Amino acid sequence: MDLIRMRRFAALAILVVAGIYISITVAKTTETVVPRKAVVVELFTSEGCSSCPPADELLGRLRQDLSAKNIQVIPLGFHVDYWDGLGWKDRFSSADFTQRQEHYALALKVDGPYTPEMVVDGAVEFVGNDGGRAQRVISQQASQPEMAAVKIPASSAEQLTVQVKAPASIGNDLVMLAITEDNLSTQVGSGENGGHTLHHAAVVRELRQVGTLNNGAIETTVPLKLQKDWKRNDLRAVVFVQQASSGKIEGAASVALADQLR
Repeated sequence: MDLIRMRRFAALAILVVAGIYISITVAKTTETVVPRKAVVVELFTSEGCSSCPPADELLGRLRQDLSAKNIQVIPLGFHVDYWDGLGWKDRFSSADFTQRQEHYALALKVDGPYTPEMVVDGAVEFVGNDGGRAQRVISQQASQPEMAAVKIPASSAEQLTVQVKAPASIGNDLVMLAITEDNLSTQVGSGENGGHTLHHAAVVRELRQVGTLNNGAIETTVPLKLQKDWKRNDLRAVVFVQQASSGKIEGAASVALADQLR
């Protein structure tokens, strides 16, 4: 009788251990596939700045490097114009992008704009060629709740459809559209990078406001304004929701225009 009881106890113990193992395995598997929120990474840079090429290279590889950690990085390369009078005029530069960086300087209490500067989700800034810090900050931001769900459904070659859903308490946040272009290069003829060929990814070609949240939502059709010299196969549309005062980004989405407009 004792032998039978011992065998039953052993069988029960095996079942319990097996159940615990399966539970742990399922939990780990579930954890690895939990989607993280998209993280917007802005780089303020210039072809006239000798410290910027390593930051440009970092921005170009963050999307791929962090996808292995199930983190979606949405890179935006903003070329500022305050280097343009110092030996080389950056063909991608814009005073609007300089103004955007100045707004961040005020909101994030930075002592003036500088290059290269990275701003993650409009909330954290640091020197743009610091790869280790970039990965840490992006990972931290990816674990934060996404307040606004942004969708860009399939549309036509002339327009985009933008859908945003958020809690009504979000208020009147700005809905922004950026058109970016990859695989760009410049042979720099003078200035600090004179004689070098610079390579760029996610260069912001256009940035504009396309709406404002109303009771936490918006659905709108946005006309595209693509220039002839922009390579369609290298273009992406990025839509993000941003607080007007603090600059914090509440949600974002990105699509390749070559796939979107077929």
